[in-house]
Amino acid sequence: MTETTTHPAGGHAEETAPAMRPILHYTAKNTWLNDPNGLVWHQGVYHLFYQNNPFDNVWGNMSWGHATSTDLLHWTEHPVAIACDEEEDVFSGSIVVDHGNTSGFGTAEDPALVAIYTSAFKEGSTHQGTQAQSLAFSTDAGMTWSKYAGNPVLARGSAHFRDPKVFRYEGPAGSCWIMVAVEAQHQQVVLYRSADLKDWEYLSTFGPANASDGEWECPDLFPLPVDGDPDNVKWVLVVNINPGAVAGGSGGQYFVGDFDGVQFTADPDSLAPTDADGNVDLTHCLWLDWGRDYYAAVSFSNAPENRRIMIGWMNNWDYANSLPTSPWRSSMSLAREIELATVDGLPRLVQRPVLTLDSGEPARTIQNMELHNSLLQLPHAMPGSAQLIDAEILPGTARTIAFKLLRATDGSTATALTFDALTSRLTLDRRNSGNTAFHEKFASAESAPVKLDGGALRLRIIVDQCSVEVFAQDGRVVLSDLVFPRSGNLGTDVCVEGGTTTVRKLGVTSLS
Repeated sequence: MTETTTHPAGGHAEETAPAMRPILHYTAKNTWLNDPNGLVWHQGVYHLFYQNNPFDNVWGNMSWGHATSTDLLHWTEHPVAIACDEEEDVFSGSIVVDHGNTSGFGTAEDPALVAIYTSAFKEGSTHQGTQAQSLAFSTDAGMTWSKYAGNPVLARGSAHFRDPKVFRYEGPAGSCWIMVAVEAQHQQVVLYRSADLKDWEYLSTFGPANASDGEWECPDLFPLPVDGDPDNVKWVLVVNINPGAVAGGSGGQYFVGDFDGVQFTADPDSLAPTDADGNVDLTHCLWLDWGRDYYAAVSFSNAPENRRIMIGWMNNWDYANSLPTSPWRSSMSLAREIELATVDGLPRLVQRPVLTLDSGEPARTIQNMELHNSLLQLPHAMPGSAQLIDAEILPGTARTIAFKLLRATDGSTATALTFDALTSRLTLDRRNSGNTAFHEKFASAESAPVKLDGGALRLRIIVDQCSVEVFAQDGRVVLSDLVFPRSGNLGTDVCVEGGTTTVRKLGVTSLS
């Protein structure tokens, strides 16, 4: 793969379907990608590594692709960083900056970047049929990588032991590296510690808990202050699951609790109740995203100012290999900054998209407009741009408030985002969004409970060619879905039914 610059993110003039490629969401130029891996900030640059098939646009030949950015929106794609070979596929993992040179791969003055990844050993390998954790290192700021001669560094004789997320721990249990990985088919997170990233000691196991009908993958564990209070810090354990997510197929759940350097303990209010048969109501679990297309989400290591920033794979294993795009297939989500805030008396994640663009003035701004059983046309989405809609709405006596996104000129197709005041639910419906026939599981409507604040519904909606991401109530509820509208479907409307609604504020802006 040759190095290419993407500005805006992922844009390439030679592609066969330019209208489909997103503007602000990273895509590889002409190959397949899935899980984000090794997210790390180093020397002023964000590095996005990811599961990549260097030879095709479907899953296979798993290697680590690589892209860099200074703003998390515009990315430069680089050659494959860590490649599969005759012994192993290179599955998911993480990267740390080894500031103390504990591994000996760098120096104290010039620390190495160390990747901890899963070796999925192939037939004929000494370790065939198993997955284990291995190391690679870079001494040139992440641009070239060498596999460690002593790989693997941690094995359990398991066929499904994978996805290590490693971080530096400083606390009551001492100073060390902590690894969280999964026994995927046992629905367990397993924790280890190390002084040098090479020798690992088992600590504890968490799970199964909450959503546990599918494989657990891509865990993450990190501390966050509640409401920004440094004296009130909780730990968040993220566990992605496939299948078995709340919207069907792939998704990400989380737990809030405590970590003492040895064991993670979930708060009781993070654990969903079970019925007499031990079944869990998935709507009572804590979800990163209530949509169909946010999976394998993990956070950046070493992010500046202790920010916690996550990126997920914007896809779902139900139909991932069938998406109607070419030559590329699959994209990342927008980067999201996450915090813990008190919601209904409990610490819960809030997520906000990282939008650092100078977007200029909105194409339209509305303030204090009443709508009674009526339709309001908004500025169209613009070819070559993403669309940002910021709205604060008082539903009033209306039964439903619906945004019709990427609407056809004749109104025959659109993606509908609807708030139902009677049920207090927000639904993202792509069943009539355009091309849904490429897979039987794609046409769907995703719904989430949304509690009004002082009678107000607040929405931040990002529409980007073939995706819609919705952040409701300042990021307390998120819905993300892929959509594939017909060519020229650019209309945007707000439709109010069943009464009178007040649009307190609404702005529509083009982003590029």
